[in-house]
Amino acid sequence: MSEFEVPERTEREPTVEDVRRLMGASTPHFALQIRNRIRNLIDALPPDHPARVDGEREIARLERIAFEGERRGGGATGERPLPSLRDAEEAQRPEPGR
Repeated sequence: MSEFEVPERTEREPTVEDVRRLMGASTPHFALQIRNRIRNLIDALPPDHPARVDGEREIARLERIAFEGERRGGGATGERPLPSLRDAEEAQRPEPGR
């Protein structure tokens, strides 16, 4: 995922719909890139602007799923959660005694 911004979106005040379009189908794998794009989008908005409020809430959610993973659905038997950064770090650590 690129952090490229749509030029049309930079020429006007951001809207809640702009934030929601960036949120899209966010996953742990792309969460930090989407977070950065939303942060750039809402940076100049006042604290009470609806797009900023929605964007800050989404930034918190994206940071949570990036580091903790994301669980979807009712936890069907055998269904694993989507991977997170923490999962990737743990997978790269050598096993004790090796």
